[in-house]
Order: sequence, then structure tokens, then C-alpha cells
Amino acid sequence: MAHLGRLFDKIRMRHKGLIQDYNYLTAGFDKYLLDMLGLKGEHLERRVLQGGTDDELLSWVQANGKTLSEAEIRMWNIKVLTGEPKDDAARERFKGRLAEIAAKRGVPVESLPRVTTWAEAIDLDEGRL
Repeated sequence: MAHLGRLFDKIRMRHKGLIQDYNYLTAGFDKYLLDMLGLKGEHLERRVLQGGTDDELLSWVQANGKTLSEAEIRMWNIKVLTGEPKDDAARERFKGRLAEIAAKRGVPVESLPRVTTWAEAIDLDEGRL
């Protein structure tokens, strides 16, 4: 499932002090994924912090969350990987996100690689683009 491994990593990083002041369980893709899986963020967080591989954590998610069909997982993956801002408010948030990324890099927004999806913005922010 798109984003699940990243969510595991964010929980680990947060508790190692590597990401500060980031609400990683109640916003954005994290929240949507938890809602779709029928999991409470604090329960997943507790399990991740007990340790284990991503495969072991996936097994826990499958045993404790909502059972999803292959079609539901496929639709989730498409939504996450191709989702673009859908309205004026989302487009403004997206532009703001790009402005924050540019500021962190010390460059003008126009010099950033062109991105159109939320997933691409995440990759850009995390240095993969």
C-alpha cells in the first residue's frame, strides 16, 4: 500500500527526535490511510514502537485493521500517487508547500522541478526530486 511504509518510518523518526512538531497521525495521507484501514493512530504508533520489520508491521495492520480488497488497495495507491489539488483552497496550500520547500533550499519557487501531485511534492521536499 502506497504510503504505509512511509508512515511506519515517520513514527520511528518522530520518536527518535528526527522530525519535530509534525502531526503525523492526524493530517494528510496519514489520517486518510488510518481511516481507510480503520486503525487508531495511537494503536499503530504503539505497535511500530515495539519494533519489527515493515513486513511484520504489515501483518499486524492486516490482522488489526479493516480487510481491504485488491481493488480498494489499487484505488488507494492510484489516489495517493496521482492526487492533485482539487479546489482553490487545496491549490493555495499546494503553492504554499512549494514556497516552503523553495525557502528551505534557498531558491525561488520557479527553479524547483515542476510537480503537480501531492506525492511529488513530498518527494521534492524529502530530496528525491
